[in-house]
Amino acid sequence: LTSYSGILGVGGHRHLSHHTEEIDTKRLIVRRGQPFSMTIQCRDVSRLQMAGSLEIILHTGKEDFIQIQVPQSEVETDSWWFSLQAGPQDILLNVYSPAIATVGQYKMTVLCLRQGQVLQQLSGGNFLLLFNPWCKDDPVYLPQQQMLQEYILNENGILFQGSWNNIYSVPWNFGQFEREMVDICFEILDNSPAALDDPISDAYKRNDPVYVSRTVSAMINANDDRGVILGRWDGRYEKGVIPTRWTGSVEILRRWSQAGMKPVCYGQCWVFAGVACTVMRCLGIPARCVTNYLSAHDTDSNLRVDRYYNESMELLPGKEKDSIWNYHCWVESWMCRHDLPIGFDGWQVLDPTPQQRSEGIYCCGPCPVKAVKEGRIDLDYDAPFVFAEVNADVVCWIVHEDGRQTQSSLQCRNVGKCISTKGLSGDTRWDITGEYKYPEGSAMEREVYTRAGLRNSLRKSGGQSLVLKMKDMQAIHGSDFDVFVEVLNRSSEDKDITLTVVARAVTYNGIHLYELERKESSFCAQAYRAKKEPLRLKYENYGHRLSEHNLIRISSLLRQVGHSEMIVHESVISLVMPQLTVKIVGEPVLFQKLTALITFVNPLPITLSGGTFTIEGAGLTGLQEIHIPGAIKAGQQVVVSVSFQPTKPGLRKLLVDFETDRLKDIKGSTFVIIQGDVHTSQFSLLNNESTAKPGH
Repeated sequence: LTSYSGILGVGGHRHLSHHTEEIDTKRLIVRRGQPFSMTIQCRDVSRLQMAGSLEIILHTGKEDFIQIQVPQSEVETDSWWFSLQAGPQDILLNVYSPAIATVGQYKMTVLCLRQGQVLQQLSGGNFLLLFNPWCKDDPVYLPQQQMLQEYILNENGILFQGSWNNIYSVPWNFGQFEREMVDICFEILDNSPAALDDPISDAYKRNDPVYVSRTVSAMINANDDRGVILGRWDGRYEKGVIPTRWTGSVEILRRWSQAGMKPVCYGQCWVFAGVACTVMRCLGIPARCVTNYLSAHDTDSNLRVDRYYNESMELLPGKEKDSIWNYHCWVESWMCRHDLPIGFDGWQVLDPTPQQRSEGIYCCGPCPVKAVKEGRIDLDYDAPFVFAEVNADVVCWIVHEDGRQTQSSLQCRNVGKCISTKGLSGDTRWDITGEYKYPEGSAMEREVYTRAGLRNSLRKSGGQSLVLKMKDMQAIHGSDFDVFVEVLNRSSEDKDITLTVVARAVTYNGIHLYELERKESSFCAQAYRAKKEPLRLKYENYGHRLSEHNLIRISSLLRQVGHSEMIVHESVISLVMPQLTVKIVGEPVLFQKLTALITFVNPLPITLSGGTFTIEGAGLTGLQEIHIPGAIKAGQQVVVSVSFQPTKPGLRKLLVDFETDRLKDIKGSTFVIIQGDVHTSQFSLLNNESTAKPGH
């Protein structure tokens, strides 16, 4: 034997069959359950065939603890094996891995044997083995090509934020095939507590996507281990990056690796979800990001969220342990669940945001979406918590001055609304609420509630004579606007009532920051009539008090004079944010300079300072920052240009974020098709001008 060459690493064309050419063409990266080939040069092939034989030895795991002997065979087996084809001066080896092989780094050695004795030992180099959703025998097998294109190969995504009645999308760069990503993903697995405590056991378990995905869920947050991201929700981000500034996963993962596995500061739910999705797709497990609006955080596992107010509609500090998040993002991963009864394969909830411990660590899932829909909260993993996120009862209590607590009916506070994910075509939104819940009021919904032990403790508003409503609206950030609360009297008698309406700045996870406006009024609600009460919100009062999420909660308390019954209504307003315009200038050709023009107009009646644009895009450019010196006056237009050289052909997406001292979370993006032939003069552009948030 004189030399070895991995065909996949040299020729590159066979990367296409393994769908790893986007990761790297200079080294061997393959998927399990699918053969790969290599050639070995031999001075005398006929002599080797007559008097000798070949054998392959693989080593994997930390310090190569695990050794796998790969025999030659002409019959397909369920374990590692290889076949060979002899040429005049070389031998073609076809290596077959089982569909449930351990994923990770492998070291290959080729032995030339004669009568069991080693004549020559040749290093075959290293290769990476990934999960294979194209292989029918792999538990992560995904049968539809369009789904494979989106949930494995697509490096561009969108995440959904806002409020259930004003949903907007935020672009996200998953970048799972960018330089260094695959190695960093395995670094994450290698630094898990299980891998550090018992690396051999951990390596054997890496054949199981359930085990690997649960490890990823724990390692994306830094609460227990050498995890990737440190979460923060208190608005104090001086020692790190404000979560709204991130536009993708690549920079976060690189910072974590380059810092020696020290956590990156800071993240919130969509950041945790976006990074987890990157890692899952890179490892070969289909994944997508999901947003649940009005998401319950049930800390005591009673499938109920209790909210406590005093008679002035002020939340009582220290009383609440549960909460309602305006929205919450997690990941779904696709796999068979051989550890569960039949019927729970498919999408699994995986939540890396550190909300509560599972088996002693901050992680959640994988939990079958079908188990949530059917109320099977007895199944692994963390089904009660996920079920509560989309189904929990919400009970509102009014705490009186004498300490008495009155349970109030709570209207328009349905948990688990408009559950959303990106569609398979374009940047459309799919509503997948029906995959988590049966229709409200249906017989199946009641059956599921019974099965889960959920007692709907709220007094329903259907039989009440007084009803509170608030008209859905879109309020523009920087403007003064009115909120209208409607009181409807459905009875035949006039009623004397008092109405308290309070506007508060809140974070997306439900923390109250500041009271912005309050109005108390008394009037007669006439029979069979509705009356609208306005509340005026002025920018001079709310502008400097908003969180980076730009959300305002309107809480209303209705009481009938002489009666003890109280009705509470809550709604969240997601302020409409200004737009960024992104325009590509020049011919989009591989490795040739390309320029993007980015435009921002200050919509606020105040001067902004500390402006910073952040730009990135998979296959286009790594993270770039452009700082704007000086002030940006009200109505002033700012135009910046950024240049880059595309490194990958095909459909790509450029993402931009803009932050200032008083205005944050301004996004923009544009698609561009990069021609792969540098001599091609023809070029195409998609969406040369795009806005930050569709519908705004």
